Amino acid sequence: MLTSTRSRVHELTIASLVIDGWVVITIPLRQIGFVAFVVATSAAVFVACGDDDAPRSIASTVADDDATSSSAATPTTVFEDLDMTDDDFVNINAMTKVKGYFIDNRLGHLDEAIAVAENPDGGTFPVGTIIQLVPQEAMVKRSPGWNPATNDWEFFFLDVTADGTTIATRGAEDTVNRFGGNCASCHAAAEPQYDFICEDDHGCEPLPIGDDVIASIQAADPRPMP
Repeated sequence: MLTSTRSRVHELTIASLVIDGWVVITIPLRQIGFVAFVVATSAAVFVACGDDDAPRSIASTVADDDATSSSAATPTTVFEDLDMTDDDFVNINAMTKVKGYFIDNRLGHLDEAIAVAENPDGGTFPVGTIIQLVPQEAMVKRSPGWNPATNDWEFFFLDVTADGTTIATRGAEDTVNRFGGNCASCHAAAEPQYDFICEDDHGCEPLPIGDDVIASIQAADPRPMP
């Protein structure tokens, strides 16, 4: 059934069409002052919804639909991460050398990572940071919460040849190198502000080899330069 009324106050025509128990109101816009009139009018109009005996206003129907749309559109937080593969590891001499080790970041945060490495007060390295002292070992910063026990660092032991890199072992607290050394336990000795990075004055146990030997191992990386 179609009914229509006319309001002389704002030269507004209101047509009400009833279809399957729903009231559809069509209001041509004449003047901006019509809003208060429509709200007052629609608040008095009720229709039955499905098999529910309780009346429901058009205004509340729109509000419920808006709330549902708003809830469905709530954004989900997505964290960056870097899950390394064999081919992601390169000759360490292609990375940036800071102090005595090499650093890279595959997620575009290299400047930030270098700034943390050079800061005497330490800091937290950004996700995607790769740190290597020698070609055969690496540590990679994973997404927040990946492993709180290691400050989200993943440790790697690598087999390196002229053909490239093969990941021998990888993981968090239980990763050991070929000599049986546990990576996490060594780096956990670093003072908290240094984010698991060992240097001479960071609180870690000193290495059993000198800087000259380490430099020789670094220079002998057999992998081709990119």
